[in-house]
Amino acid sequence: MKAAVLERLKAHLDSRMQAALEAMQSAQSSANEETKSSAGDKYETARAMAQNERDRHAQLYDQIRQERAVLDRIDPLFEFQRVGLGTLVKTTAGYFFVAVSVGLLDMAGTKVIAVSPQSPLGASLMGKQRGDSFLFQQKKCLIEEIG
Repeated sequence: MKAAVLERLKAHLDSRMQAALEAMQSAQSSANEETKSSAGDKYETARAMAQNERDRHAQLYDQIRQERAVLDRIDPLFEFQRVGLGTLVKTTAGYFFVAVSVGLLDMAGTKVIAVSPQSPLGASLMGKQRGDSFLFQQKKCLIEEIG
């Protein structure tokens, strides 16, 4: 199941990257159009706003690209003894995949929560092994399997 979760996350990030790239290009096009028709301060403000929008989408694109690079470094066949980056963890609270924070994934009826190692939940799982406990939503949970 770990390989399927990893592929689903990659596809999700690829889709978000494409949307951010298209929004960035659209904002750049708007900024360029404002330049062509500018006649005064009103148009300079509109151009600056379009440029700010483009920059915001560029930052989002870069963030998603970095998250995608994290996923590319994960070997889906590696078997972990302790929770680390790329670990699928079965617990009494459900399944967690430690990689990037995407949230809830439905994997053919099995719910998997994708969390980053920096998130509070991810940080509480890091380094744990089978049989260890951790807190999730103020409940003590047990790690049943690590993959």
